[in-house]
Amino acid sequence: MAEFENRSAHEGAEEQTWAGDFDPFSEEGERQSLFAALDSFRQYRRTAHQWTTHRRRQAFYALPSAHWQMLSEPPFSILDTLNQVDDAIDTNAEIADAILALSLESFGLEADPEKGDPHNWHDTATTSDVNKASSTIRQFFRDWSAEGRAERAVCYDPVLRDLDTEFQARRDAGEEIRVLVPGAGLGRLVFEVCLAGYAAEGNEISYHQLFASSWILNHTAGPAAHALHPFALKFSNLHSRAQQLRKVMIPDVHPGLAMAKAAETQAPFGSMSMTAADFVVHYMEPSNRESFDAVASVFFIDTAPNLIRYIETVYHCLKPGGLWINVGPLLWHFEDGHPRTDEGEGTGSETKSTDQGSFGIGEPGNVELSEDEVLCLVERMGFSIEVRPSDRQPCGYIQDPESMFQNLYQPSHWVARKAVQ
Repeated sequence: MAEFENRSAHEGAEEQTWAGDFDPFSEEGERQSLFAALDSFRQYRRTAHQWTTHRRRQAFYALPSAHWQMLSEPPFSILDTLNQVDDAIDTNAEIADAILALSLESFGLEADPEKGDPHNWHDTATTSDVNKASSTIRQFFRDWSAEGRAERAVCYDPVLRDLDTEFQARRDAGEEIRVLVPGAGLGRLVFEVCLAGYAAEGNEISYHQLFASSWILNHTAGPAAHALHPFALKFSNLHSRAQQLRKVMIPDVHPGLAMAKAAETQAPFGSMSMTAADFVVHYMEPSNRESFDAVASVFFIDTAPNLIRYIETVYHCLKPGGLWINVGPLLWHFEDGHPRTDEGEGTGSETKSTDQGSFGIGEPGNVELSEDEVLCLVERMGFSIEVRPSDRQPCGYIQDPESMFQNLYQPSHWVARKAVQ
């Protein structure tokens, strides 16, 4: 299971469980980001009911009386539908509550702090924070349900094939192959890389993603043990209410049981760890110089305001001759000089972190490049492109496959090798 380490923990906490190069309690802005993420999961249930069903009931009863009475009866039964959506929200909120409880325990925080407590995290979340919590919960559909397999296949399978093509013989000979997964999100690719027999290290800066990945990787009750209604809050482009209220079960694979099975069958099984840090700041440290055999970036490089910083960091932490495997679109998150924080349907911006510090992702300035310019820049900075984008497979991002509206990417897949000095 994934190991979450920390170099510095909340004073008084007995166990250090988060990795990275910062202490979230040592700086006011970082502490507020942590508190806001916690509070956003606390508020999920209430705000989802308020924004989704409460306001729709108000609008429904504002219709002419004869109209809303007609729509209250079968086959429409709109009020019954809203009740069912409320039930789905409560089901999803059980996941939010579990993530919150685990996170509070990890940081040694009280569930109901006093108002004057300096560690009072209640009522700190903004609307943007709550949107991130909602989209993080929906992302379990993509990364940890059987129904999300189609999206994962387009994005994760090429990475696993590329790793095996390059490293399988060395792995099978017993060599540890270290693979870094920046922007690890909910940890599914980290888990898959580990399951393939490699030493996988994920990196993530978003507290929302870190909290959720820790829960799914380490604390779920078992396979298909938790119900999720990923599209219950969406009322547009529906063929039927059954489509809207569709339930999936997570996780489709339980990490702990998968590890135990691998041990029984002596199948290759690597290791997992996660760092909570800014990618550029943490992996440009001298201790990470030439530490990894491969870097696998999936739906990640477009989170960079300045891609040169990301390329420099990948180059720094890769061993000479190491591989950089990339899959993803170029939805530049800092286009127009502002990070994307909205929750657009089917867009990768829903769950990408926009948390900013003084360095790395928070550095001023931004530029948006085309795919051919990205490849040229990668080559200019010490890599040779060995696999260029060719067969582009479309995929959604937390996309309802039955929706009348399909927002699809054609991700760029390329492989670059760091020059051997």
